[in-house]
Amino acid sequence: MKTINEKIRWGVLGAANIARKSVIPAAQKSRQLEITAIASRSEEKAQEAAESLGIKKYYGTYEALLKDPNIDALYIPLPNHLHAQWAIAAMEAGKHVLCEKPIALSLEEIDAMIRTRDKTGMKIGEAFMVKSHPQWEAAVTLKKEGAIGTLTGGQGSFTYYNDNPQNVRNMYNKGGGGLWDIGVYPVFTSRLFFGEEPESVCAVVESDPQFGIDRLASAILKFPSGQFSFICGTQTNSYQHIRFFGTKGTLEIPMPFNPSPKEKANILLSGTKANKQPQTISFDAVDQYTLELEAFSEAIRTGGEVPVPLENSRHNTAVILALFRAAEQGKWESV
Repeated sequence: MKTINEKIRWGVLGAANIARKSVIPAAQKSRQLEITAIASRSEEKAQEAAESLGIKKYYGTYEALLKDPNIDALYIPLPNHLHAQWAIAAMEAGKHVLCEKPIALSLEEIDAMIRTRDKTGMKIGEAFMVKSHPQWEAAVTLKKEGAIGTLTGGQGSFTYYNDNPQNVRNMYNKGGGGLWDIGVYPVFTSRLFFGEEPESVCAVVESDPQFGIDRLASAILKFPSGQFSFICGTQTNSYQHIRFFGTKGTLEIPMPFNPSPKEKANILLSGTKANKQPQTISFDAVDQYTLELEAFSEAIRTGGEVPVPLENSRHNTAVILALFRAAEQGKWESV
C-alpha cells in the first residue's frame, strides 16, 4: 500500500485516441499519479505516442509493459473485444486495472475477471468517468433529498456521426456498435440515479447493412420505481442530454456524459408550478478523467473501493445484453 505522498505509477496499454487525447493529458494534470509508460503492438507507434505526450518509457508489446516492475496500475483503452483478456493478464501480472467501457462483452468474461480479482487481490474497475463528475454526485443527492419529489421516469440521448469503415466502433467482431460504445452511458447513469436495477427492457435496433453493427437503438428500461427511455446512434448528428421526472419537478443535465473540462457544467431544476422559474446549479470546470484517475489511485493507496467495481459492471452489461435480446425477439426481456 502506498503512503499518502507517493504517486501511483500508471502504464497505458494501447495508444487509442481516447488515451492520447483525453485520459493521458488528464492524468498529467494530477499531482497524485503519473503516467510512466505506454505500450502498443507497434514500437514505432508507442515511441511516437510517448514522445508526443512526454512519457518516459514505451514498449512495442503489451507483454513487456505487464512485466515492468515499476508500474502499479494499468489503464486499458484497447478495442472492446480485448478488454477482458488483457485485464485478466494485467491482474495476473500484479497490476491494478482501470479498463475502458464496456469492460466486457459477456457476463462470462466479467465473472472470469471477478475470479481473477479475488484470487490476485488486485483492484479493477470500469472507466465510467461520469461517476466522478460533481454534477452526477449532486444530481443523485438532489434526488435523495426530494428535489423533484418521487422519481417516476426519465429520458436520455447520446448520438454522434461516424461512418468510417476503418474505425473500430464500426467493426462488429470487435465489439463495435452504438449500444456498446455509448448506450452504456444512459444505462449506467439511469441505474445510478434510480439507485436500483431495471427488471426488464425492450428495444428497437437498426443495423448498418455494411458494418453489421447497431447504428440506431431506442430502449426502455423498466425499474421497480419508474421507467427510463433513451436513444443512441452512431450515424446521427452529435447530441447528448438527459432528464429525470418526478412528482414535483424535473432535473435536467444538458451535457451528462462528456462535459467540457474548460467550461462550467449545469443541472437544471424546474417545478410543476407554471410561475416557478427554473433553477440552474452550476459547477466549476473540472476534468472528469482527472477525477476518475485520482479516485482510482486513492483506492489503490488506501485499499478502498474503486469508483465502478465489477459487480456494478456486471449489472450494466446484463442490461445491454438484454436490450440486444429484446430487439432480436421483439418483446420485453428480463434482465
